[in-house]
Amino acid sequence: MPAYDVTAFGESMLRLSVPVGERLVRAGYFDAFVGGAESNLLGVLAQLGRRCGWFSALPANALGEWVARQLREVGIDLSGVVWEPEGRLGVYYVEHAVPPRSIQVIYDRAASCVAQLPPDRVDWTRLLDTRLLHLTGITPALSASCLALVSEATQRAHAAGVPFSFDINYRAKLWPETEAAGVLSALAHGASLLFCSQGDARRLFGIDGEPEEVATALAGRFGAGCVVVSAAGAGTIVYEHGHVQRQPAYPVAVVDRLGAGDALAAGIIHGWLDGDLTLGLRYGAVLAALALTQAGDLVLTNQEELDALLAEGGGGISR
Repeated sequence: MPAYDVTAFGESMLRLSVPVGERLVRAGYFDAFVGGAESNLLGVLAQLGRRCGWFSALPANALGEWVARQLREVGIDLSGVVWEPEGRLGVYYVEHAVPPRSIQVIYDRAASCVAQLPPDRVDWTRLLDTRLLHLTGITPALSASCLALVSEATQRAHAAGVPFSFDINYRAKLWPETEAAGVLSALAHGASLLFCSQGDARRLFGIDGEPEEVATALAGRFGAGCVVVSAAGAGTIVYEHGHVQRQPAYPVAVVDRLGAGDALAAGIIHGWLDGDLTLGLRYGAVLAALALTQAGDLVLTNQEELDALLAEGGGGISR
């Protein structure tokens, strides 16, 4: 049996955000959270009882240990983390907003420990000792060495017969669409699970239409065993071997939008690991809703709460 159910490589950062209604330019204080697409996903799965390993690099100082403590607390194994005696932790700033304004994110992550980590520093044997390797399109955008690392990860996974999932997760502030489209098309090809928003499919790959049509087209282009398309208010669509399923989104009062996509992916993977994508879709919808109702990127939950919300539909008072 593999050592892990899910492993992932990626960057986690210090997130500093101001409350809704405040502007960054006059911020008197910040709320601090740990944030990173890959660790967000692993954190949810670890709380649901999955064996999860996060592979990355952190500075050997108080900030690096702060991140490590947050991730260890939710049950993620960090034995694959490279601790750097010099280097920095990436930071990003969040200004929440309500319509007509959009949430604003400012990155301060250049030359972070992760961005400078060469592929030969990764424990490949341990990273691939898993039922599923999870990667995202954020990491290859960080630096040439990160691109080389993700490329090697997919090649090694193919060679070893290890399934991998890939979340396109395009970030316009990190690289242009034309560059991202070519790179991500190559990296994500052959993924067992491909996650892509309807907007990213149109923007990067020129694939448009109804969500079901988008999912079908992505499956053909990427040779993916399963494609998950998130379509905002239209919910989530899963295409697998010619069969399409749709899961509506739960109506919620939004507290914090960041991290919902990672929670959705975690729920689907949770079901996929047990061979039940239908249940995974339901898990994903509930977890995405939970993410929207909690402050911070990383959802705090457990299997008992997830099952109760599926059974009861949420709301009310638990006495």
